[in-house]
Amino acid sequence: MTPPQPCPDANDGPVTVALVDDEALVRAGLRALINAEDDLRVVAEADDGTGVLDLARRTRPHIVLMDVRMPRLDGIQATATLVSSLDTPPKTIVVTTFENDDYVYGALRAGASGFLLKRSRPEDILAAIRLVASGDALLFPAAIRTLAATHAQPAT
Repeated sequence: MTPPQPCPDANDGPVTVALVDDEALVRAGLRALINAEDDLRVVAEADDGTGVLDLARRTRPHIVLMDVRMPRLDGIQATATLVSSLDTPPKTIVVTTFENDDYVYGALRAGASGFLLKRSRPEDILAAIRLVASGDALLFPAAIRTLAATHAQPAT
């Protein structure tokens, strides 16, 4: 497996972010939070996963913050579409209100670089964007514990 790579051109200016969430208020809050930072900038928004591939082709964001549950095309399917359709897909952080292991596994299988809960503190959301842009992966602590417990091999 290839180790995660930093976002191309992320060192040449602000890390660019696309917001994909069916809730306008959530997008507005994230946009205000992200655009208040000198090193981050929202470049595109969509209210459903069906528009994310075209959005990514047009705006070439470094990061996509992708809601899990949306009408028509959910965030896991949209992430898989990005990863399979683009030569250099943006890094995707799947964001949800639900602490659901199936969402975590689905997001990781689809190619997401991170998984974050919407109830995360604003500074943690910003740190997550920067962390994933630098080439690292991110899971919230409870998901890490569950993954570790589920996939832990007994010592022989």
